Amino acid sequence: MDGGPARCVQRLRFAANNSRFLILPWARSKNLASRILAAAARSLPGDSDALYGYAPVLLETFVDSPKKYKGTCYRASNWIHVGRTTGRGKLEKRERQAVPIRDIFLYPLRPDFRNVLCADLS
Repeated sequence: MDGGPARCVQRLRFAANNSRFLILPWARSKNLASRILAAAARSLPGDSDALYGYAPVLLETFVDSPKKYKGTCYRASNWIHVGRTTGRGKLEKRERQAVPIRDIFLYPLRPDFRNVLCADLS
């Protein structure tokens, strides 16, 4: 199952990132965040397949923590908290904290998401 970094990069298209999600305080209503996240998770695979020819199997998001946000809406929507970043960022070369530490949440769109992400490309 080891294909190295090149294979991993090719499989990244099957993981979609939710980079921005904010509900302003005056727009809050009961379960609004959960309903929006659920609707997005339902429509994304079909929309992506129609537009790009493939469907993501996993959603990911990063939540600024611990001082700013707690990821409550993701937890309530059954996203899985898998850990925290180190704060290095993608481009940091000196292994020091360059960006805020964030909580990592994942939401599988298919039960076999691991098989799709780890599949052999040949």
